[in-house]
Amino acid sequence: QVQLEEFGGGLVQAGGSLRLSCAASGRTFRTNAMAWFRQAPGKAREFVAAISWNGGTTYYADSVKGRFAISRDNAKNTVYLQMNSLKPEDTSVYYCAIARGIRVPKIQHEYDYWGQGTQVTVSS
Repeated sequence: QVQLEEFGGGLVQAGGSLRLSCAASGRTFRTNAMAWFRQAPGKAREFVAAISWNGGTTYYADSVKGRFAISRDNAKNTVYLQMNSLKPEDTSVYYCAIARGIRVPKIQHEYDYWGQGTQVTVSS
């Protein structure tokens, strides 16, 4: 059974940094794209960042470009999200996801596996 477990959420002041990690178990995902999405209270879940199987291609939402960095370690079956210069509007539950193939999509329905989410709260 595939499980994704996220770590690293918490409370941080505006301008601070956090690093999220997401470890997958149950099978390896060396050839699958991986991504992060987020959902703020009362809002739809939105795309944050995605990375190809070898890390060679990355995509970011405009709202986080230049502040967030996605990376992965295939040996550990883990994807990371380094978040710098955090803003109160980054407050959300962050979800990691694994795509069904090597394509690097930005839309949710192309991701088959999801973590349970980790809360990130940025105070002003």
